[in-house]
Amino acid sequence: MAILLKAAKREDLSGSATKKIRKSGHVPAVVYGKGKENRTVSVDSVELLKTVRDEGRNAIITLDIEDSASADVMLHEYQMDPVKGELVHVDFYVVDMSEEMDVEVTLRLEGDAEGTKEGGILQQPLFELQVRAKPADIPEEISVDVSALQIGDSLTVMDLPTSDKYSIIDEDETTIAVVLPPEEEKEETEAADPSAEPELVGADEDEKEA
Repeated sequence: MAILLKAAKREDLSGSATKKIRKSGHVPAVVYGKGKENRTVSVDSVELLKTVRDEGRNAIITLDIEDSASADVMLHEYQMDPVKGELVHVDFYVVDMSEEMDVEVTLRLEGDAEGTKEGGILQQPLFELQVRAKPADIPEEISVDVSALQIGDSLTVMDLPTSDKYSIIDEDETTIAVVLPPEEEKEETEAADPSAEPELVGADEDEKEA
């Protein structure tokens, strides 16, 4: 089910008007899509951030656009002010609920790998998966249990659970988790060459005086 978000039409695209929009707590945005005419709007920054935080980056949002037809969209791109940490601009992509699309979905590892109890180190080389699905079937995240992994074991995309609602389009052989052997403790003697003579403070000065 899509989340409703109100949007105001934005006709004055001048810099002063845009600054005024941001000052009011809203963020300027563009709504576009395949075969769709671009529309310029603004939305409440706090409401948008709350929606993305609660529902995820791939949430379907129904934009209730002032004096215009509503649109089912996804947050496509956004720009942040690096100093203030505030939204500066947003791009919404109009989705066709009947067509599949490719998106990035968060990969989450569950459980404590057995190998880590013996000093092994669990590494996750991949944090996002490329997923193909209809908008309403896009998962918020995909998780996999790593508790059975021993030292030297690994999981690949092929080991992920399958679904009839979406498909993962990353290569099957792509590693998503691995338990590495424990790092050998370095002895203190390895920090310096034991055969090397210690440097004498002031040696150079003594040579000069000689």
